[in-house]
Amino acid sequence: MASMGSMECFRIDESGYTGFDLLNREQRFQGATAIAIGDDDAARLIREHFPRLQAPELKYRVLSRRHGNRGRLLALQRDLLSDFKSVTYVCDKRFLLVLMFVDYAVEPFYYERGVNFYADGQNYSLASLLTMVGATVLGSPAFDQLLAAFQRAVKEKTPVALNDLVAAARRTNWRELPEALGPLAVYAAPECITAIATPGVSTDAAMVVLQSLISRMELMSDGPYRVEHDQSKNLLTYHNLIQRFIDHKQVVEFRQSEIATLKFPLKLASVTQVDSTSSQAVQLADVMIGLAIDAANGLTGLRSGGIDPEAVLSQYAENQFIHLVPSIDFDEQRRFRQGNQAAEVIDYFAANFSGSG
Repeated sequence: MASMGSMECFRIDESGYTGFDLLNREQRFQGATAIAIGDDDAARLIREHFPRLQAPELKYRVLSRRHGNRGRLLALQRDLLSDFKSVTYVCDKRFLLVLMFVDYAVEPFYYERGVNFYADGQNYSLASLLTMVGATVLGSPAFDQLLAAFQRAVKEKTPVALNDLVAAARRTNWRELPEALGPLAVYAAPECITAIATPGVSTDAAMVVLQSLISRMELMSDGPYRVEHDQSKNLLTYHNLIQRFIDHKQVVEFRQSEIATLKFPLKLASVTQVDSTSSQAVQLADVMIGLAIDAANGLTGLRSGGIDPEAVLSQYAENQFIHLVPSIDFDEQRRFRQGNQAAEVIDYFAANFSGSG
């Protein structure tokens, strides 16, 4: 087996992490990048693209403010994508929250009645519909209040918070979409309430981001590999989860979509935290995820005047970029997620990786 020093190493950085709060208006998107690059190559690329850099650390947020740096950032991104293994994941946090609502406040009702709500991505289709037309069809601000009540109920798990969630569902125009809101609004379905109140069930998106990144790193790696990341407070949550994934030795495999499977035990062998000021490779992961999040904000009109989002996104090969955003191309969703094991994945991860244990 390769020694830790010679083992392939992916550097990771994240952006947009807001813990359990997926309704943060300032940070609509959350994501992370993993890139297999060493510090020597990273230092060379930084010298090539930013020869006059005086700062001790390459920080995307600082560099992107200067219009003159935008071409350099795009050229750096192009070199990284063409010469090094990498994957970037970006999710719309509001959509993810709606997807979680469908998973915990809708699906258990149907499961009790013998309906597989996950078959061929039905849950994604319903969550996409709710995200895109929920406020119009169910009423605004009632739909936003429902999502806030759901998020709070998952976090607090108290009778008061759970009752408030049912009341919030009843205040919407739920009769317009009874298949989605009926389980709570009509029945206050005990099976849904129990699912939401289950210890370990959380709206924290770190698990979702990591599942996607790790499934791609596992595919890209020929043998054992390791992960390094910055010492930020946000990444501590990621660090602890990655360590638990590494420690999980049960043999199991899940098909999540046409392009994603996840198999345990992982080839991932270790995870370490480093000071980003001393790791130019980690600094490049910061640049990559910064570009992707800015592109997502630009593409959706949340921010303007930044780097051209099309220029950023067009440089990715299909297998280098994963996104979780609503889609109303329901036929495509059905084909992409046909035969997936979404229900089994959710149950397995809730049982094995939720909570602090």
